[in-house]
Amino acid sequence: MLYQAYQAHSDAFAPFRLIARAGQEFLNHPWLAFRDHPALRHAAAVCELMARAGVSHRRPDFGIATTLVAGQPVAVREEAVEHTPFCTLLHFHKETPLPQPRVLLVAPLSGHFATLLRGTVETMLPDHDVYITDWVNARNVPLRHGRFDLDDHIDLMSAFMRRLGPELHVIAVCQPAVPVLAAVSLMAQADERAQPRSLVLMGGPIDTAANPTQVSRFAEANSLAWLEQHVVDTVPMRHPGAFRRVYPGFLQLAGFLSMNLDRHVNAHVELFRHLVEGDGASADATRKFYDEYASVMDLPADFYLQTIDRVFHRRDLAHGSFLSRDRLVEPGAIERTAVFMVEGEKDDICGVGQTAAAKALLTGLPEAKKPLYMQPGVGHYGVFNGSRWRNSIYPKIRDFIRANA
Repeated sequence: MLYQAYQAHSDAFAPFRLIARAGQEFLNHPWLAFRDHPALRHAAAVCELMARAGVSHRRPDFGIATTLVAGQPVAVREEAVEHTPFCTLLHFHKETPLPQPRVLLVAPLSGHFATLLRGTVETMLPDHDVYITDWVNARNVPLRHGRFDLDDHIDLMSAFMRRLGPELHVIAVCQPAVPVLAAVSLMAQADERAQPRSLVLMGGPIDTAANPTQVSRFAEANSLAWLEQHVVDTVPMRHPGAFRRVYPGFLQLAGFLSMNLDRHVNAHVELFRHLVEGDGASADATRKFYDEYASVMDLPADFYLQTIDRVFHRRDLAHGSFLSRDRLVEPGAIERTAVFMVEGEKDDICGVGQTAAAKALLTGLPEAKKPLYMQPGVGHYGVFNGSRWRNSIYPKIRDFIRANA
């Protein structure tokens, strides 16, 4: 009933947000002679914060129309290469004669849309032919399409890698580090031709016991039965995926916000101050971040509960007991795919050491083929977004891909 109560609350307050949005637009209209008066600026700022209250369940646009290749502007066009009920394989197509390494960017299936990696894609486009896993909000997937669990995730990654061919390079951001490493391991065990040339694991929970965080402690402290009772619910009737069991995105967002509540409150206080002072550039930066951050998607309940059980509770991959459809996953079988592990010093979601745990599992690779890098001064999102991603982390990933192309 939690989802039903949330939906009723959201519907009840929707008219107030619309009224606040209309008030904001009126108070900021160019013809309003006294719009720069402090009282009107305060009123407009209040209206905007009220209008922005709440979350969105719609996928934002990537909005990447151009990039630079060899210093020349090139148009970018999104192409859906393959559709599945739960995920679209999306290609950022560029008209350029220059050969570029093909990269599959695996976005996390953890409550936010793949557009959270917009900055990651923008940084990589000048040098790479980029594809991304564009996950579908589970509340929009009709029940007739069946369930989606951790094994389905692994199978889907294997299918995408086979489709994109043996010259592929894969980057798994956060949550998919485990299913992607499992998929590559199984492909190596089968000696498949489509094994990727390289794999980058970025801030992923390979072994959550290596350095527990608030996220992993919460997962470990609660049984599957408790989680199923308290955080899993069914989609309300008004949505295409009505009656599907999900872990609602608004609960995931609430959990993330609670971890750093002071920081998020202060950010909105600063947004209010910027609006009152007329500092449009600073206000716009905060708006863009929270427009993306507050856009949430529901996760299939089977996938969520299996991930909690096998990644956080039992830590199967770290213990060498990870099974996928009765197949034992053996990372030590990887010999042709170089693996680069990236961590952030201040990561409070996947702590330092959790991703590095993959190194000990990759017994089939020499040290030179399994480098590890820890970026000082960045948290979880700084691993794949922001200035340190662009200036410090990305150049190392670019060079790693080139070295293994």
